[in-house]
Amino acid sequence: MRIYPFLSLLLLLFAAACGGNRPASETGTATPADEAGMTSGMTDFGGLALYTLRDTMGKDPMAVLQEVAADGYAYIEAAGYDNGKFYGMTPAEFKSALDEVGLTPMSTHMSGMTRENATQQAEDAKAAGFQYVVIPVPPEGLFTFDPATRTLGMKGTIADASDMINEIAAKASAEGVKVLYHNHDFEYKESAEGIVPIDYFLENSNPDELNFQMDLYWVTKAGADPVEYFEKYPGRFKSWHVKDMDDQGRFAPVGTGSIDFARILAAKDQSGMEFYLVEQDMTFDETPMEAIKISHAGLDELGFK
Repeated sequence: MRIYPFLSLLLLLFAAACGGNRPASETGTATPADEAGMTSGMTDFGGLALYTLRDTMGKDPMAVLQEVAADGYAYIEAAGYDNGKFYGMTPAEFKSALDEVGLTPMSTHMSGMTRENATQQAEDAKAAGFQYVVIPVPPEGLFTFDPATRTLGMKGTIADASDMINEIAAKASAEGVKVLYHNHDFEYKESAEGIVPIDYFLENSNPDELNFQMDLYWVTKAGADPVEYFEKYPGRFKSWHVKDMDDQGRFAPVGTGSIDFARILAAKDQSGMEFYLVEQDMTFDETPMEAIKISHAGLDELGFK
Protein backbone atom coordinates (compact mmCIF):
# COMPACT_ATOMS: atom_id res chain seq x y z
CA MET A 1 0.00 0.00 0.00
CA ARG A 2 1.27 3.46 -0.90
CA ILE A 3 1.08 5.91 2.01
CA TYR A 4 2.70 9.33 1.68
CA PRO A 5 5.59 8.15 -0.53
CA PHE A 6 7.01 11.66 -0.74
CA LEU A 7 7.25 11.91 3.05
CA SER A 8 8.61 8.44 3.66
CA LEU A 9 11.97 9.28 2.11
CA LEU A 10 12.37 12.57 3.89
CA LEU A 11 11.52 11.04 7.27
CA LEU A 12 14.06 8.28 6.79
CA LEU A 13 16.68 10.92 6.09
CA PHE A 14 15.48 12.97 9.05
CA ALA A 15 15.90 9.91 11.25
CA ALA A 16 19.45 9.34 10.09
CA ALA A 17 20.32 12.96 10.74
CA CYS A 18 18.71 13.08 14.18
CA GLY A 19 19.81 9.68 15.41
CA GLY A 20 16.42 8.02 15.37
CA ASN A 21 16.76 4.58 16.88
CA ARG A 22 13.28 3.13 17.16
CA PRO A 23 11.41 1.45 14.33
CA ALA A 24 7.68 1.71 13.88
CA SER A 25 5.87 -0.30 16.52
CA GLU A 26 4.80 -3.87 16.16
CA THR A 27 1.43 -3.72 17.82
CA GLY A 28 0.63 -6.49 20.24
CA THR A 29 -2.58 -8.47 20.38
CA ALA A 30 -5.31 -5.90 20.83
CA THR A 31 -8.65 -6.40 22.50
CA PRO A 32 -11.69 -4.51 21.16
CA ALA A 33 -12.33 -1.32 23.10
CA ASP A 34 -15.75 -2.42 24.28
CA GLU A 35 -14.18 -5.49 25.95
CA ALA A 36 -10.91 -4.04 27.22
CA GLY A 37 -12.15 -0.65 28.38
CA MET A 38 -9.93 2.39 28.53
CA THR A 39 -6.47 2.69 30.00
CA SER A 40 -6.60 3.46 33.71
CA GLY A 41 -7.25 7.14 34.39
CA MET A 42 -8.11 7.96 30.75
CA THR A 43 -11.40 8.67 29.08
CA ASP A 44 -12.55 8.88 25.47
CA PHE A 45 -11.31 12.20 24.09
CA GLY A 46 -9.04 13.65 21.45
CA GLY A 47 -7.94 12.39 18.10
CA LEU A 48 -5.03 10.52 16.58
CA ALA A 49 -3.46 11.01 13.18
CA LEU A 50 -2.98 7.45 11.96
CA TYR A 51 0.12 8.52 10.04
CA THR A 52 1.88 7.99 13.39
CA LEU A 53 1.13 4.27 13.11
CA ARG A 54 1.48 3.98 9.33
CA ASP A 55 3.68 0.85 9.36
CA THR A 56 1.37 -1.28 11.48
CA MET A 57 -1.75 0.18 9.86
CA GLY A 58 -0.40 -1.20 6.61
CA LYS A 59 -0.05 -4.68 8.13
CA ASP A 60 -3.06 -5.11 10.43
CA PRO A 61 -5.31 -2.05 10.44
CA MET A 62 -8.09 -3.60 12.51
CA ALA A 63 -5.77 -4.54 15.38
CA VAL A 64 -4.26 -1.05 15.37
CA LEU A 65 -7.65 0.64 15.39
CA GLN A 66 -8.73 -1.53 18.32
CA GLU A 67 -5.65 -0.48 20.28
CA VAL A 68 -6.08 3.21 19.45
CA ALA A 69 -9.64 3.05 20.80
CA ALA A 70 -8.50 1.17 23.89
CA ASP A 71 -5.91 3.89 24.55
CA GLY A 72 -8.69 6.45 24.93
CA TYR A 73 -8.79 8.25 21.60
CA ALA A 74 -12.23 9.24 20.33
CA TYR A 75 -11.60 9.99 16.66
CA ILE A 76 -8.98 9.58 13.95
CA GLU A 77 -7.43 11.15 10.91
CA ALA A 78 -6.54 8.76 8.10
CA ALA A 79 -3.44 8.95 5.90
CA GLY A 80 -3.77 5.79 3.88
CA TYR A 81 -5.95 6.44 0.84
CA ASP A 82 -4.98 4.76 -2.42
CA ASN A 83 -7.00 3.81 -5.50
CA GLY A 84 -10.35 4.47 -3.87
CA LYS A 85 -9.60 2.58 -0.65
CA PHE A 86 -8.56 3.48 2.88
CA TYR A 87 -5.91 1.06 4.16
CA GLY A 88 -7.07 -1.50 1.62
CA MET A 89 -10.76 -1.15 2.55
CA THR A 90 -13.55 0.45 0.56
CA PRO A 91 -14.94 3.64 2.13
CA ALA A 92 -17.92 1.70 3.47
CA GLU A 93 -15.70 -1.06 4.87
CA PHE A 94 -13.41 1.44 6.57
CA LYS A 95 -16.34 3.30 8.10
CA SER A 96 -17.70 -0.02 9.36
CA ALA A 97 -14.33 -0.92 10.90
CA LEU A 98 -14.22 2.38 12.76
CA ASP A 99 -17.80 1.91 13.94
CA GLU A 100 -16.92 -1.54 15.24
CA VAL A 101 -14.15 -0.24 17.52
CA GLY A 102 -15.90 3.01 18.47
CA LEU A 103 -13.74 5.55 16.62
CA THR A 104 -15.13 8.49 14.68
CA PRO A 105 -13.71 9.29 11.21
CA MET A 106 -12.94 13.01 11.53
CA SER A 107 -10.45 13.90 8.78
CA THR A 108 -8.28 12.32 6.13
CA HIS A 109 -5.06 13.50 4.51
CA MET A 110 -5.37 13.10 0.75
CA SER A 111 -1.79 13.33 -0.45
CA GLY A 112 -2.68 12.60 -4.06
CA MET A 113 -5.59 15.00 -4.41
CA THR A 114 -5.42 17.08 -7.59
CA ARG A 115 -7.72 19.36 -9.52
CA GLU A 116 -8.58 16.41 -11.74
CA ASN A 117 -9.49 13.89 -9.01
CA ALA A 118 -10.68 16.20 -6.21
CA THR A 119 -14.36 15.45 -6.77
CA GLN A 120 -13.92 11.66 -6.68
CA GLN A 121 -11.61 11.70 -3.67
CA ALA A 122 -13.97 13.99 -1.77
CA GLU A 123 -16.85 11.62 -2.57
CA ASP A 124 -14.83 8.68 -1.21
CA ALA A 125 -13.93 10.60 1.95
CA LYS A 126 -17.56 11.49 2.51
CA ALA A 127 -18.63 7.87 1.96
CA ALA A 128 -16.16 6.81 4.67
CA GLY A 129 -17.78 9.27 7.06
CA PHE A 130 -15.07 11.93 7.11
CA GLN A 131 -16.12 15.51 7.77
CA TYR A 132 -12.82 17.00 6.58
CA VAL A 133 -10.34 16.35 3.81
CA VAL A 134 -6.84 17.75 4.26
CA ILE A 135 -4.38 18.81 1.56
CA PRO A 136 -1.13 17.84 3.33
CA VAL A 137 1.45 19.57 1.12
CA PRO A 138 1.51 21.75 -2.01
CA PRO A 139 -0.29 19.53 -4.53
CA GLU A 140 0.40 18.17 -8.00
CA GLY A 141 4.16 17.78 -7.59
CA LEU A 142 4.89 21.22 -6.14
CA PHE A 143 6.23 19.81 -2.87
CA THR A 144 10.02 19.49 -2.74
CA PHE A 145 12.61 17.92 -0.45
CA ASP A 146 16.35 18.53 -0.67
CA PRO A 147 18.14 15.46 0.80
CA ALA A 148 21.45 17.32 1.03
CA THR A 149 20.09 20.01 3.34
CA ARG A 150 16.99 18.11 4.55
CA THR A 151 14.95 21.16 3.55
CA LEU A 152 11.23 21.00 2.81
CA GLY A 153 9.76 23.44 0.33
CA MET A 154 7.86 23.92 -2.87
CA LYS A 155 8.60 24.86 -6.45
CA GLY A 156 6.81 27.37 -8.60
CA THR A 157 5.28 30.61 -7.39
CA ILE A 158 3.31 30.99 -4.19
CA ALA A 159 0.46 32.50 -6.18
CA ASP A 160 0.27 29.48 -8.49
CA ALA A 161 0.28 27.09 -5.52
CA SER A 162 -2.45 29.10 -3.84
CA ASP A 163 -4.61 29.09 -6.97
CA MET A 164 -4.17 25.34 -7.29
CA ILE A 165 -5.07 24.70 -3.65
CA ASN A 166 -8.12 26.95 -3.93
CA GLU A 167 -9.35 25.16 -7.04
CA ILE A 168 -8.99 21.76 -5.37
CA ALA A 169 -10.74 23.05 -2.24
CA ALA A 170 -13.64 24.45 -4.25
CA LYS A 171 -14.21 21.14 -6.02
CA ALA A 172 -13.92 19.06 -2.83
CA SER A 173 -16.10 21.33 -0.72
CA ALA A 174 -18.80 21.18 -3.39
CA GLU A 175 -19.14 17.49 -2.48
CA GLY A 176 -20.10 18.34 1.09
CA VAL A 177 -16.81 17.95 2.94
CA LYS A 178 -14.78 20.67 4.62
CA VAL A 179 -11.28 21.29 3.28
CA LEU A 180 -8.12 22.18 5.19
CA TYR A 181 -4.52 22.81 4.21
CA HIS A 182 -1.82 21.35 6.48
CA ASN A 183 1.52 23.08 6.97
CA HIS A 184 5.13 22.10 7.50
CA ASP A 185 7.79 24.67 8.39
CA PHE A 186 8.46 26.26 4.99
CA GLU A 187 4.98 27.80 4.68
CA TYR A 188 5.75 29.91 7.76
CA LYS A 189 9.09 31.19 6.48
CA GLU A 190 9.59 34.22 4.26
CA SER A 191 10.39 33.34 0.66
CA ALA A 192 13.13 34.88 -1.47
CA GLU A 193 10.46 37.28 -2.76
CA GLY A 194 9.67 38.42 0.77
CA ILE A 195 6.34 36.56 0.99
CA VAL A 196 5.31 34.19 3.79
CA PRO A 197 3.38 31.45 1.94
CA ILE A 198 0.86 30.74 4.70
CA ASP A 199 -0.03 34.42 4.91
CA TYR A 200 -0.63 34.48 1.17
CA PHE A 201 -2.73 31.30 1.33
CA LEU A 202 -4.85 32.73 4.17
CA GLU A 203 -5.35 36.10 2.57
CA ASN A 204 -6.18 34.71 -0.86
CA SER A 205 -8.67 31.96 -0.01
CA ASN A 206 -12.37 31.73 0.67
CA PRO A 207 -13.02 30.55 4.25
CA ASP A 208 -16.26 28.97 3.04
CA GLU A 209 -14.16 26.59 0.93
CA LEU A 210 -10.71 26.41 2.53
CA ASN A 211 -9.38 26.65 6.07
CA PHE A 212 -6.25 25.36 7.77
CA GLN A 213 -4.85 22.60 9.93
CA MET A 214 -2.02 24.03 12.00
CA ASP A 215 0.80 21.64 12.85
CA LEU A 216 2.02 23.17 16.11
CA TYR A 217 5.41 21.47 15.92
CA TRP A 218 6.22 22.66 12.42
CA VAL A 219 5.07 26.22 13.14
CA THR A 220 7.33 26.28 16.19
CA LYS A 221 10.17 24.74 14.16
CA ALA A 222 9.80 27.61 11.66
CA GLY A 223 10.26 30.16 14.46
CA ALA A 224 6.68 31.43 14.22
CA ASP A 225 4.17 31.86 17.05
CA PRO A 226 0.87 29.95 16.78
CA VAL A 227 -0.94 32.41 19.04
CA GLU A 228 0.12 35.37 16.93
CA TYR A 229 -1.37 33.63 13.91
CA PHE A 230 -4.63 33.00 15.77
CA GLU A 231 -4.75 36.73 16.53
CA LYS A 232 -3.92 37.72 12.95
CA TYR A 233 -6.29 35.25 11.26
CA PRO A 234 -8.98 34.40 13.82
CA GLY A 235 -11.20 31.44 13.14
CA ARG A 236 -9.16 30.03 10.24
CA PHE A 237 -7.35 27.18 12.05
CA LYS A 238 -10.06 24.55 12.40
CA SER A 239 -7.72 21.70 13.34
CA TRP A 240 -4.38 21.27 15.12
CA HIS A 241 -1.71 18.61 14.90
CA VAL A 242 -0.33 18.27 18.40
CA LYS A 243 3.18 16.96 18.95
CA ASP A 244 6.03 18.19 21.12
CA MET A 245 9.66 19.13 20.46
CA ASP A 246 12.57 17.66 22.41
CA ASP A 247 15.81 19.44 23.33
CA GLN A 248 17.34 18.34 20.02
CA GLY A 249 14.49 19.81 18.01
CA ARG A 250 13.03 16.38 17.22
CA PHE A 251 9.45 15.14 17.40
CA ALA A 252 8.40 14.12 20.92
CA PRO A 253 5.26 12.91 22.72
CA VAL A 254 2.89 15.59 23.95
CA GLY A 255 3.90 17.02 27.33
CA THR A 256 7.50 15.78 27.24
CA GLY A 257 9.10 18.66 25.35
CA SER A 258 9.38 22.43 25.16
CA ILE A 259 6.24 23.60 23.33
CA ASP A 260 3.99 25.74 25.55
CA PHE A 261 0.73 23.96 24.87
CA ALA A 262 -1.05 25.60 27.80
CA ARG A 263 -0.55 29.03 26.23
CA ILE A 264 -1.67 27.75 22.82
CA LEU A 265 -4.68 25.93 24.25
CA ALA A 266 -5.82 29.12 26.02
CA ALA A 267 -6.27 30.68 22.56
CA LYS A 268 -8.22 27.80 21.02
CA ASP A 269 -11.46 29.75 20.64
CA GLN A 270 -9.72 32.55 18.79
CA SER A 271 -8.03 30.02 16.51
CA GLY A 272 -11.34 28.47 15.50
CA MET A 273 -10.09 25.01 16.48
CA GLU A 274 -12.86 22.42 16.20
CA PHE A 275 -10.74 19.30 16.69
CA TYR A 276 -7.15 18.29 17.31
CA LEU A 277 -5.01 15.25 16.63
CA VAL A 278 -1.92 13.78 18.21
CA GLU A 279 0.65 13.13 15.53
CA GLN A 280 4.28 12.09 15.76
CA ASP A 281 5.99 11.77 12.40
CA MET A 282 8.82 9.71 13.88
CA THR A 283 9.75 8.32 17.29
CA PHE A 284 13.21 8.09 18.84
CA ASP A 285 13.02 6.92 22.46
CA GLU A 286 9.84 4.86 22.28
CA THR A 287 7.78 2.97 19.72
CA PRO A 288 4.91 4.78 17.97
CA MET A 289 2.36 2.87 20.04
CA GLU A 290 4.15 3.80 23.25
CA ALA A 291 4.33 7.41 22.07
CA ILE A 292 0.58 7.72 21.51
CA LYS A 293 -0.08 6.43 25.02
CA ILE A 294 2.32 9.00 26.51
CA SER A 295 0.76 11.73 24.37
CA HIS A 296 -2.78 10.88 25.44
CA ALA A 297 -1.74 11.14 29.09
CA GLY A 298 -0.05 14.44 28.24
CA LEU A 299 -3.25 15.76 26.64
CA ASP A 300 -5.12 14.94 29.84
CA GLU A 301 -2.58 16.70 32.05
CA LEU A 302 -2.57 19.80 29.81
CA GLY A 303 -6.36 20.08 29.81
CA PHE A 304 -7.13 18.99 26.25
CA LYS A 305 -10.60 17.48 26.13
